[in-house]
Order: sequence, then C-alpha cells, then structure tokens
Amino acid sequence: MNFDWCSVLSANNFTGEWPVELNNLTKLIELRMSSNSFVGKLPNFESWKNLQMLEIEGSGFEGPIPPSVSNLTSLTELRISDLKGGASEFPPLRNMTGMTKLVLRSCNIVGMIPDFVADMSELRFLDLSFNKLEGGIANIESLTNLEATYLTANAFVGPIPEWLKSRDTRYVIDLSYNKFDESSEPSTCRDNLNLFRSFNGGNFIEQGKCLSMNPCSEDQYSLHINCGGGRVTIGNTTFEADEDPAGAAKFVYWKGNWGSSSTGHFWDRVISLNDYKADNISAITGDEAQLYMTAHLSPLSLTYFARCLANGSYTLTLHFAEIVFRDNRSFQSLGRRIFDVYIQDELKLKDFDIERVAGGVDKALKEKFNVTVKDKTLDVRFQYAGKGTTSIPSRGKYGPLVSAISLEANFKPPPTQENSSNRKKKILIVVGAVMFSLALILMILFVAWRKRRNRNLMEQELRGLDLQTGIFTFRQIKAATSNFDAANKLGEGGFGSVYKGTLADGTIIAVKQLSSKSRQGNREFVNEIGMMSGLRHPNLVRLYGCCVERNQLLLVYEYMENNCLSHVLFGPEECPPKLDWPTRQKICVGIAKGLFYLHEESPLKIVHRDIKGTNVLLDKDLNAKISDFGLAKLHDEEKTHITTRVAGTIGYMAPEYALWGYLTHKADLYSFGVVVLELVAGKNNMKYNPDENYVCLLDWALVLQRKGKFLELVDPRLGSNYNKKEALRMIKVALLCTNPSPALRPNMSTVVKMLEGRLDVNESNIDSNAYDDEFNFQGLRDKYDEMQVNSSENQSLFRSVDTKGTERSSSTFTSTSTSEF
Repeated sequence: MNFDWCSVLSANNFTGEWPVELNNLTKLIELRMSSNSFVGKLPNFESWKNLQMLEIEGSGFEGPIPPSVSNLTSLTELRISDLKGGASEFPPLRNMTGMTKLVLRSCNIVGMIPDFVADMSELRFLDLSFNKLEGGIANIESLTNLEATYLTANAFVGPIPEWLKSRDTRYVIDLSYNKFDESSEPSTCRDNLNLFRSFNGGNFIEQGKCLSMNPCSEDQYSLHINCGGGRVTIGNTTFEADEDPAGAAKFVYWKGNWGSSSTGHFWDRVISLNDYKADNISAITGDEAQLYMTAHLSPLSLTYFARCLANGSYTLTLHFAEIVFRDNRSFQSLGRRIFDVYIQDELKLKDFDIERVAGGVDKALKEKFNVTVKDKTLDVRFQYAGKGTTSIPSRGKYGPLVSAISLEANFKPPPTQENSSNRKKKILIVVGAVMFSLALILMILFVAWRKRRNRNLMEQELRGLDLQTGIFTFRQIKAATSNFDAANKLGEGGFGSVYKGTLADGTIIAVKQLSSKSRQGNREFVNEIGMMSGLRHPNLVRLYGCCVERNQLLLVYEYMENNCLSHVLFGPEECPPKLDWPTRQKICVGIAKGLFYLHEESPLKIVHRDIKGTNVLLDKDLNAKISDFGLAKLHDEEKTHITTRVAGTIGYMAPEYALWGYLTHKADLYSFGVVVLELVAGKNNMKYNPDENYVCLLDWALVLQRKGKFLELVDPRLGSNYNKKEALRMIKVALLCTNPSPALRPNMSTVVKMLEGRLDVNESNIDSNAYDDEFNFQGLRDKYDEMQVNSSENQSLFRSVDTKGTERSSSTFTSTSTSEF
C-alpha cells in the first residue's frame, strides 16, 4: 500500500478503535481524521515518519498524545484537539523545528510551555487554547514570525510581557480567559490583542481598563442583540445593532452594558473580516424574520457578555437558524455544523446542531434558559469543539452560528418614573444633610481630633498605601455577619475573631476582626492590607477589602469552605473532609506554587514568615490558598538578607532565622518543608513524640531516613491507598527544604518542578547528620523557650490559634533582640 500519499477520513461516522493495519501506510504525507467517534487511545505514530500534515480534531480519542509523535520530524503542520481523558504533559516536539502551524487545543495539557517551542522559528500559527497551562509566556518571545497566537482559557499568571504588548497590529494575539496581573494591562485597548477576562480576580468580566472606560450608571433589566445585523424592532422590543466586524482575536468593549469576544482562525484559506459574519441567502417567514437575515460566525469561540444587570433571575433566549448550508441535494447539503454552548461557564448544549434540532435549514429556532445573575454580569459562550464539516460548502463556513440574543428579567423592575423621583429626593436629602453636617462638624472638630489622636499613625500608613482593594462600611459588615452572630464565628485568627458573612449581592465572605486597642495588631493590619492588595494568584487567599470605622479594624476575605489544612489534618476523625493521597499531593503543589509566586513571580518579592497548616486555607474543591500576611516582609532583591526581629511559630521557623534573625526567602522553604511532612504523615510537627528520644516529627523523619524506612512516615490512615513514588518524592523534597543550611535549600521554582516530577530530587543535599551539632532539635527548643521569655518581658505579641471545632493552639511570638529595617 505504498501508493497512499494522502488520506482524508474527516467528518465520517467512524466508530470503534483505530485499525492498527492503517499504521502500515508508511508513505503518508498528509492524514486528516477529524470529527469522528473513535474510542480508545490515539494511534501510534511511529511508522508515519514521512507525514508533513496531521489533523486529529474532535475524533473521540483519549489522551495523552503518545511519545511516538516525536518521530514525525517532517511535520510542518500539526493539529490535535478535543482529546478525552485526564491531564497530560506537553508532547515531545523538540525536533520539529520546521513547524509552521501548531494546534494543541483542548488536550488537557498541564504545566508550562516548554522552552523547545521557542526553537520553532518558522512557526506562523500557534493555538494552545483551552488547556491547563500555567506560569508565564516569556519563553515564546523569540517566535517573531507568529501571525496568530491563541493562548485562550488557560491559567497563565504574572505580568503580560512588554514584547507581546508592543507587537505590530498585523499580528493577532488572544489571551482571554487567563489569570494575568491586571497591573500589566496595556494603557490603550487594541483590536489585535484580546484581553477579555484575562486577569486574576473575582468578577472577571468587569476587570480591565477597557471596560472601566464605560462604568455602569444604573441597573439594566433586559438586553436584546441582533447578532451580525443592524438595529431591528420586533413588536415593542428593539434589538441593538451588532455590525462591528468580529475577528481572530477581537474584544468589543465599547457597547456600554454589553460586548463580545471573538477567537479563532479559519484554516486553509485566506480570510477577511466578512468571513466572521453570515448573510441569509433565502427567505425565512414569520414575525421575527428580520432577526435571521444575519448571524455571527466563529471558527473557535464567540462570547457575548452583558454587564450592569440587576442581580436576580432572568430568561435567556438564544435565536438560531442555519442560513449557510442548503438542503438542495447538492454537495452543499452535506455540511454539518456542530458546536457547544456555555452559559455562566456551565455547559448547556453539547454537540448542538441547528439544522438537526430545527428540522431543516432556514428554520427559526429558539432555545430558552433560566439564568441567575449574581454579580451583575452574564456570559454566553459558543465554542467549536472539532466536530462537523470544515470545507463544505466552502472552507471557512464552520463553527458556532448565532442570530440573536434576548434577555429579560423574571421580576418586575422598579418604574422609571419612581426611580427618577427617588433620585431627586435623595439629592435633596443629601444637600440638606451636607449643609447641616457642615455646621455640626465645626462644633465637634476639636473633640473628634482628640479621639482620633491615638490612631493617627495607622491611618497615615493606610493613606500611604496604593490600595487595590475595596473599602467596606461597618454597616455592610455588620449586616453581612448578622451583627457578628456567634453562630457565624469561624474561629480565632492571629489577631482577632473570624466570622462568616454574606454580602447583599450574595457573595460569601470571611471577616477578620481586630480590636484597635492592640498596637501590634494595628501594624499587622496595615501590613496585611499593603501586601495583599497587590497580590493576585490562584493559591493566595484573595483580600476583598477592609473597614476602619467605629473603633473597628476589619479585613474582608474570600470565604474558604473547608477551613484550614491543620483543621482537616489534625481535627477529630468525624471532621470532614478526609484527605486522600491525590488531594494531599494537589495541596502540596498548590502551596508550592503560591510561594513560588510570592518569591519569584510577584511584582513584590515577599517572604511570608509564617507558613504553617493554619495559614493554608482550603476552598470547596480543596485547593490550597496561603493566607495571613500580617508578618510578611518585602525582600529587596539587591540585598542578600534582612536582619529583623524574629516572628513566627515554634516548630516552623528556620534555624538561622530563629537563632540570629537572618531572614531570606529560604526561611519560607524551611516552613514549607515542615508542612509537607505534616501532609504526608498526618501529624503535627511539634506534637508528635513517638517516645522520649524524639523531639518532633522532623526529628523522626530524619531518623527514618538514616534507616532507609521513608515510607513508615506515611499517614497510617491512608493504608496502602497512596502513590509510593509520589510519597518518596514529597518526603525527600521536604527534607531538602528543611536543610539547616539555607544555601542548600532549593528555590521554590525548583521545588514545584520536583513535586510535579519534572525534575529529579537532589538527594546529595539531604543530610540528617547536619542536625547533630548546634542545630540539634533540643537546642532549638531551648532557644525557642528562651526567646518566649524574652519576648514576654518586652511586651511582645503572643497569639493563640484556635480553629473552630479543633482543640489545639500554637504560640506565635516576636522578639526584639535584633534590629529591624
């Protein structure tokens, strides 16, 4: 069968596993097998060494992409998308330097973009969208020939590189649906750079400079859009025009209370902006026929978003009609359009075929949904998932197609006249109140000044911060927590109580309360706001804002459903949830990524100083998030270390820091290593003493290392249900991080790679004998006791940590024995 050179198997109804006999087609130079229903793993590519073009999109196969793909060194074009199965690593494409088009979309790829991608100097089109890639994108800067770059819907973090923001407008770049730092957004909004929902934060739609230029003036209760067409009035309803051309990476933000985001490239043809719009070539009858004369089309992803909506229940109507394909017994009738529909990021329609559901072409179809608006925004996304035909009736006519969108509130809006009257009354009340207040203020200024004198320093510090958080009123917090009801109390934090609350818009929060009588607490309060207001990362607890009012100091955080790591690890047996091994591994990597961001990726290089189980919170999916930045320190990269007063928790402080106040980011590495040991063993470091010969969990771990019995450390509650290879790796990384010499501890970036198995653990730096000298555990404990006595004499802060439902505490102290700067 050496005569086969090109094989096109796309858009058929093939089922079952890939026939292994087809692997014998060794002379193939082009193979297309998209849009089928195969089952099982991808075929072995080893015998197809002559392939120059390979396309496998939406064919039903399971990942990962087999390592044998590395044999296809002649490839200039590779397109693989929509693989089933779990997460997988980036495929080994190191030797494919002649690649011009690379598509690895929706393949569940995790990790970072490998450096060898930068060696593909001929690359013109790169699509890595809808994966789980993370980290930064600086390593593709050298790909200067890229005409289109799609990095949509991943988890990229950090700043948007300057080289990317300054690219010529001829090159399209889509970074939508990611987690970049909002502070790195370009100063101007560009048509060739799609930054819709590109930033890390809560209400993704409202983020960014582009939308901030159109602030919401009042609540909206309906929205009607004629997709791809002009302004149309149907009965008493007017559909707004949507005639702005879409594009390969287009973010339409100037529509006021709505907009759109278009992503994708029509392959194998020269395209124009008109290709993203469809015009009806026949007649559709009915009262709403005008809505189906045009439609918007997308080769990959098309999102419409509404903003400024009043929160509540709505009815969403999506209008469809197949106006491109024909039903005339010609080849044009063979076209099939299949796509998915997401509403508020939830899949609502899978493999949706307009023609099939409507019962033919040129037939109006309405799909209605009940939706709930919680944060004043609505997001509707139409996504191509590799199914259907791509070249019938002509190339570039596939992908999602939508004719119109309607949104109506299921509740009665307040009358416009009443709103206007209310506004006038409010203005009169405000004017009168202001005039009265001015007179009153003149009478009480002296008294108010004296009452606030003791708080001047803290308020000056707050004013000096460039805050990126919200300011809450005490009334808001009081209402959210039901007047700080004891039933809402979550526990005791570092400098006060923590309460659960619910804001008026339904957002669940955690409120940390501090009495303003504590001077040390005031400093931590200011420090935590200053640190956290500039930080955004999936593994850091988000600070929503603060309140300084009525002699109250309050911090408002996102609510974490599963409390803290210590609560779950060391709490009562009946305390859910139980941590299986994959969850422990995920938590470990999550903490490491959070510290990696603080130490190396954040604009502010930060040493946390108090990494421990109670400061690692868990959300509803048991994702780890680092909290409590009251003791954190900025680390100037030009200085080797900071000499500071000692603050932290017994059992988690690095020796060089506890003994001499010598602080670097390596102190966090030591604390992290102790927490990793606790994760593996399910035991508290300072409370675990198998017998009188052991001082703590770390001590016991080092003894087991000498005996070569690492796995005896694993939590017996897991039984045999754990991955031995991963457990050994985690233990070795923990011991590497707790090396008494900070110089021999790795950086957090290295730790993340080791934990994910992308780098071998350097066992030469794991030496239990180092603890036999001045760093011995009993000596450290004696030093801790001495420091506690000294700190008590100097009126230092002692804090008791008591998590609700768990009877335990740990001492946290500061010592003034060394200078701080």
